[in-house]
Amino acid sequence: MLKAMVVDDSRAIRLILRKTLGKLGYEVLEAAHGKEAVAALERDPEVNLILVDWNMPEMNGLEFVQYLRARPGYSQVTLMMVTTETEIEQMITALEAGANEYVMKPFTEDIITDKLRLLGMIA
Repeated sequence: MLKAMVVDDSRAIRLILRKTLGKLGYEVLEAAHGKEAVAALERDPEVNLILVDWNMPEMNGLEFVQYLRARPGYSQVTLMMVTTETEIEQMITALEAGANEYVMKPFTEDIITDKLRLLGMIA
């Protein structure tokens, strides 16, 4: 089974993304910030896809992307930033840091689905 993680300090956003990913056949793990996500990955490293917010306490989304991309075991994990950051400079920064895709909030289920299809994560 495909496994995804949603990393966002908003429980409501985690719930929305969990439901969307669940409909697409993913088992979904959740984390409220980057440090919690790192700990979850250490316990369960078989994650194929991570959707991560930028603005979070402890370890923000950009720091998380940089941390993960510096670890050889996670170089193939697909990372999608899902954030309120709408400046083009932030999008470029996230993509240069290793995010595979960038989605701005608010988003729809269709936007998430379309981005995952573009990334080859769903048929």
